[in-house]
Amino acid sequence: MCRNIRVLSNFEPPATEDEIEAAALQYVRKVSGTTKPSAANQEAFDEAVRVVAEATRALLGELVIKAPPRDRETEAAKARARAAERYGPRAAATA
Repeated sequence: MCRNIRVLSNFEPPATEDEIEAAALQYVRKVSGTTKPSAANQEAFDEAVRVVAEATRALLGELVIKAPPRDRETEAAKARARAAERYGPRAAATA
C-alpha cells in the first residue's frame, strides 16, 4: 500500500472531499506508475481518479463501525511518535 494514502474512515469530523480526492489520486498514481500522465493518457488517468474517488465515497458511506471516532490530532501525534522511534527525533519534527 502506498504510504501517502491515509486512513479515511471513522474520523470526527469525517473525511473531506479533498482528502478523498487526494487518496484517489495517490492510488491511481501508484497503480499507473506515474505522477503525471502523458497527454495521450490524461483523460484515462482523470477518469480513473474520478471512479476511485466515487468508490471511496461509497465505501465510507456504507461502512459500519462500532468503535468511537478517532481524533485527527491524536492520530497525528501517534504517527509522529512512530516516526521518532523509527527515524529519530529530527524526522518526527518534519513529519
